[in-house]
Amino acid sequence: MKNLHELDQYRIEFYGEMGDEGNGAFQIPLGKHTAFVIASNGLGWEHVSVSINNVERCPKWDEMCTIKDMFFNEDEVVMQLHPIKSDYVNIHNYCLHLWRPLIAEIPVPPKILV
Repeated sequence: MKNLHELDQYRIEFYGEMGDEGNGAFQIPLGKHTAFVIASNGLGWEHVSVSINNVERCPKWDEMCTIKDMFFNEDEVVMQLHPIKSDYVNIHNYCLHLWRPLIAEIPVPPKILV
């Protein structure tokens, strides 16, 4: 994950805290909409959650790509993850997540399959 101080212009206070280089909350303009983003690192993972303010829909692919590029380095593989149903935690119906483990490399298929 990038140093999140690079995104301080978008940083907002969240639960009385402003965050640091690896954690924080952000309001990111995305065309006509604004994304609410929470970024964190802990327990061996970097994590970014993304929802679109005042819209009842999940972020679109291009919006998630924009967020990925803002929060992660170009050479970092991140993933959206579909855990087993019993592990679901749904606080916001229209929120998507990007994940990157710190202790392992994410396997990727050959380019021809992508």
